[in-house]
Amino acid sequence: MKTYIREVLITLTLAIVIFFLIQATVDSSVVVGCSMEPSLDDGQRLLINKVVYMFHEPERGDIIVFDPPDSLGSENDFIKRIIGLPGERIEIKDGVVYIHQDGQVSPLDEPYIEDPPRYDFQGEVIPDNEYFVLGDNRNNSNDSRGGWTVSREDIVGKAWLSIWPLAEWGLMPNYSLP
Repeated sequence: MKTYIREVLITLTLAIVIFFLIQATVDSSVVVGCSMEPSLDDGQRLLINKVVYMFHEPERGDIIVFDPPDSLGSENDFIKRIIGLPGERIEIKDGVVYIHQDGQVSPLDEPYIEDPPRYDFQGEVIPDNEYFVLGDNRNNSNDSRGGWTVSREDIVGKAWLSIWPLAEWGLMPNYSLP
């Protein structure tokens, strides 16, 4: 009987440890709206890697989940793509996103965009520990063009795995291991 109780206690302890480890490292999120189409669809469920940015900084092209600025009045997390990094300036002209950094101007290669932006935008230099984000549905997205950036501390994690619907199951196309 002692052995049985010990086995049950060990199993319960292990289950609790695994539960809290998963809670600390992985989260789930549902895509709300069409701002990330065609990459992500409304209602698509994703698993989010909450620890990846402990090992390296967020990178251009990462699809992230973050707490939106209070000024937007949204209680839901946002899902967008990182376009601009700290110290850069973003310009959108004639349907092309340009990165300005250290006196250099580079057009951004964006194979995931089906409908190029039909607007022009001239941004400010992105502050330290802040990121400029855009939705992949450039003409229908509430994003950093509204005058806000995403603070490093507001990033929940990087979109890692699509788990629903089953037809979309798999690693996110931009996901790479550190």
